[in-house]
Amino acid sequence: MDGARGRGRPRKDPSALARWTPPEGWSRLVAWISPEEKKALKHVAVEADVAVADLVRALAGGLVSGAITHEELIGHVVKGKQVMEKIPTLFERDERFHVVDRPRAECAWVFDGAGVGTEKLDGTNTRLTVRSGHLVRVEKRRNPSKAQKQQGIVDGWYVDTDAESAEDKWILAAAGNTDVSGWPDGEHPCEALGPRVQGNPLGLEEHRCVPFNREAPTLPEVPRSYHGLQDFLATLDSRFSPGHLAEGIVFHHPDGRRAKIKRKDFPRTA
Repeated sequence: MDGARGRGRPRKDPSALARWTPPEGWSRLVAWISPEEKKALKHVAVEADVAVADLVRALAGGLVSGAITHEELIGHVVKGKQVMEKIPTLFERDERFHVVDRPRAECAWVFDGAGVGTEKLDGTNTRLTVRSGHLVRVEKRRNPSKAQKQQGIVDGWYVDTDAESAEDKWILAAAGNTDVSGWPDGEHPCEALGPRVQGNPLGLEEHRCVPFNREAPTLPEVPRSYHGLQDFLATLDSRFSPGHLAEGIVFHHPDGRRAKIKRKDFPRTA
């Protein structure tokens, strides 16, 4: 049929497109985002019936007007980083997955002497959300499956625990035994520990959660070389549960970066 419209959406007339001139002094902000993040932004924009650019400007306007504080925004940014970023291991690995004497570039600050070492506790990675001294949410870390890793998904994320799930029973028991009354509001990554968690390598008698940045024992004198760390970890007694070997060390930089090393990362010595 003559004049029939072809498949797909009709193109708009470029000459009829609206043009917008920004006010004097305005600048353009450009950021690279993942396809998933772009999709999420578009979804919110569609729900609000605004353009994505308007959505971003609304967020900036909220900061200016005080509708959202910079502390709240930073909290969400940090939460996102904790979900997306896996703590890097200090050294590169060989084909047997043991570390070798070749520091990872992103961990150079550790070998420069920055940050402080804390004991790495061997349990299950969880996250507790606290409001006004009360526990309001318990999450656990979910690692990507083999199929997801083949798709390029390498970092884990947090998912809600389920009170009806046998798998989550002891995580919830650990959370329930943890006194959060003095914790500040926010999301706190923790290690769930106890008799029924990860074989209880620390020999604990009850379940509890230990926040990474609040209660993990500090190790003031820690070597910062490959062989020094290997020898140090071989006999490092747990400060959290004396009489048991510590699993490893997590270094904390003042700006929030972290790096780790575990005793089992090193090849066994004869």
